[in-house]
Amino acid sequence: MTPEDMVLTPLGLRFLGRRFPCTIGKGGITSDKREGDGATPRGVHRIVGMLYRPDRMAAPAPWAVPIRPGDLWSDASEDADYNQMVRVPYAPSAESLRRADPLYDLILLTDWNWPDAKAGLGSAIFVHQQRRPGFPTEGCIGLRRDDLRWIAGQIEPGTRLIVR
Repeated sequence: MTPEDMVLTPLGLRFLGRRFPCTIGKGGITSDKREGDGATPRGVHRIVGMLYRPDRMAAPAPWAVPIRPGDLWSDASEDADYNQMVRVPYAPSAESLRRADPLYDLILLTDWNWPDAKAGLGSAIFVHQQRRPGFPTEGCIGLRRDDLRWIAGQIEPGTRLIVR
């Protein structure tokens, strides 16, 4: 591990010598991730993308991609586009990325079960804004908005997220 790695510890997310309070999945941390289990997968994951709401913030990094109206994330494990960003109209199950609440105003995308997703192993492990301190996610990692913005300005594609 290096200081440039984001490391999930019992005390928070450690990155560049700082520690950030965070939340994890309501199912805890697991080595046997399954779609819908609410767990955060153990392992070494890479940050492969950054999405942001351009109507709510400036681009946090030059490589960030705006979330447009109609952008979705497929969680339909039997579909060819499983664990990929898709657009409306999209008939299979998907989660809207452009939400009314601020949860997905800024998303760091991990390579969990991506790019060659295997059915049922879980989709969309993001690092995103938490609902409130201590409130668990559906398997993602949630951070305070200001901490997430700071991290987004520091990371590069390929930054490692280590979940032990």
